[in-house]
Amino acid sequence: MRYLLFVLSLLLSVHIAVLSQSNRIDLKEIVEGKYSSRGTAEMRPMPDGEHYTMLSTDKKCILKYAYKTGKITDTLFNVNTVRETKLKSFDNYWISNTGYRIIISTDKENIYRRSWKANLYDYDVRRNFLKPFSDTPGKLMVPTFSPDGRMCAFVRDNNIWLKKFDYDTESQVTTDGSPGKILNGITDWVYEEEFKTTNLMSWSADSKFLAFVKSDETAVPSFSFQEYDGSLYPGFMTFKYPKAGENNSVVTCHVYHVETKNIKKMNIPLNTDGYIPRITFTENPEQLAVMTLNRNQSTFNMYYANPKSTVSRLILKDENKYYIDSDLIHKIHFTKDNFLYISEKDGFSHIYLYTVNGIPEKQITSGNWDVTDLYGINPLTKTVYYQSAEESPLRRSVYSTDVKGKVTKLSSKTGTNSANFSANFNYFVNNYSNTTTPNLFTMNDEKGKELFVINDNAALKSKIGETTFPQKEFFTFETPQGISLNGWMMKPTDFSTSKKYPVLMVQYSGPDSQSVLDAFGIGWESFMASSGYIVACVDSRGTGARGEEFRKCTYMNLGILESDDQIAAANYLGSLPYIDKNKIAIWGWSYGGSMTLMSMSRGNGIFKAGIAIAPVTDWKLYDSIYTERYMRTPKENFTTYEKNSPIALASGLQGRLLLVHGTSDDNVHFQNSMYYSQALIESGKQFEMQIYPNKEHSILGTKYRFHLYMRIVDFLQRNL
Repeated sequence: MRYLLFVLSLLLSVHIAVLSQSNRIDLKEIVEGKYSSRGTAEMRPMPDGEHYTMLSTDKKCILKYAYKTGKITDTLFNVNTVRETKLKSFDNYWISNTGYRIIISTDKENIYRRSWKANLYDYDVRRNFLKPFSDTPGKLMVPTFSPDGRMCAFVRDNNIWLKKFDYDTESQVTTDGSPGKILNGITDWVYEEEFKTTNLMSWSADSKFLAFVKSDETAVPSFSFQEYDGSLYPGFMTFKYPKAGENNSVVTCHVYHVETKNIKKMNIPLNTDGYIPRITFTENPEQLAVMTLNRNQSTFNMYYANPKSTVSRLILKDENKYYIDSDLIHKIHFTKDNFLYISEKDGFSHIYLYTVNGIPEKQITSGNWDVTDLYGINPLTKTVYYQSAEESPLRRSVYSTDVKGKVTKLSSKTGTNSANFSANFNYFVNNYSNTTTPNLFTMNDEKGKELFVINDNAALKSKIGETTFPQKEFFTFETPQGISLNGWMMKPTDFSTSKKYPVLMVQYSGPDSQSVLDAFGIGWESFMASSGYIVACVDSRGTGARGEEFRKCTYMNLGILESDDQIAAANYLGSLPYIDKNKIAIWGWSYGGSMTLMSMSRGNGIFKAGIAIAPVTDWKLYDSIYTERYMRTPKENFTTYEKNSPIALASGLQGRLLLVHGTSDDNVHFQNSMYYSQALIESGKQFEMQIYPNKEHSILGTKYRFHLYMRIVDFLQRNL
């Protein structure tokens, strides 16, 4: 949920239009992304560490590039020259470690936000020969090469199958897969959404064993919403969705022996309501790392399971009085002798080095700042590469630290930097931006030296230069509770201290999120500032990069401290001499929509208007993994669930409200807005509502986004 909502926040940070002057931007240009930074095609590191591959812009070729020069060195696949099966283009590809086999996919069909199925093709590089991956028609999921490149596991109809390239055969590994009941190797809706994973299969280093997680979602309640497809009698979309406190899938870990074809269940100590968010073999074929969380997500255990004996032993245990961030589990990096793990045990997110058998060796990073990403470790030099907020919670830089503890800052520019390293860590692509600079992609060596520019978004910089945009100004203020909060503000380009301006507050406020960052994004907030509004954003308590206590202080009490801080921010802004304290509005999407409603109900009239898009209006209505991570189950935390919801506070709503939701939202269900509307009506509260038929959580589509933006602007013009 967090990643999706962060992306949504950025999408709604896109300019609508400034209408009155010819050199100002147009709404349709914004909806079409003409003021968004352009990235690069996905650059996939090759095993040799000196090359990477990319899909050509016309999606007809796989091109091989040299990291050192950025020049094309080879064409690995070309639809126009391949023998046998002919394709017009393709969607995606996977290359075996040997480079002899490439799997090509076409006609991708999305299932949920991350999961998909597609038609697959098998390309033999040595023969330049392409043919359908399987003789059985139908789209397949999660193709997963064995390390030796001679086999590929995949999922068909919830069952795992195995393709052996040497014999051009496929065999069925599991037989109990069934929609809505048993999933083998793939994940259910809530794992996909909250653990950000769709593939729970792993090969041993010697390619003799295939490990997988089996999910039994039989007892998980189903959720349905109607699809308005033009039919006289519309149908329903139905899927398994565990809400807070309801049954989750029961997960177990198994290993398939390729030679004997036997499947053994690993003996992993885990309650039936626990989670297995990740499995991966270490470099030792007899060590399958199985990573588990208890249902409250307060205890993380990593076991090594032996695929032959099925016996497991505890290697790492991390307990937290709040919760373990599951993102940290996916950042564990293994070498032959060691593994790296990010823990918050000293109050901040830092990197720790362990022997491969779980013996602590040393703390790699330390200080009153958070490591925000771990890129990996060079096994030859023992150099660790990471991203952190050491300079400021508002910024990100890329660093390395060697065996002697010498820290080197690899990114040179101040703002937001992230890295994508080569397999041998000799090169990395740095993605940099700040509030005034569109994303700049450069190739750098392991010491941070810039080798060449990949993409500087020159066209966008030129387009931006054609007009004057309001600039973000960072500020801090102190709440009545003595808490210092970070924010940014945009003033009209013709700002005058002699005038008083209405204010639009934008926020997300969700756990470990950040909206106040020194990063590029021209948004509709800029339009509002150009139209005579002051636009401001404040990161409340519970947001990221300020240590564990700040990040987790909302635990078991979602909504109260965050809305307290938005109310305090509104009062602070209202005290400024150039702001009209009687004309303050607040808006947000998803978690931000919830906080809009909470703030308007608890703000004693400080907000004259508000816009809530796809809000969670009762935490009992949202999914188990996300909600229980921060609130535990309704049974354990009943009083807070009952009190800390917009529905419970609906009678206290003050100000004009626009409530927005898509009817096909599989994430935050339309049910939330329906129940909240009912509560408002029963409380005698008038409000406006905008419904988008068949639209999901993001309300995507040019026409729909255009309509949404215009609806918001019209509402604010009438009510602020």
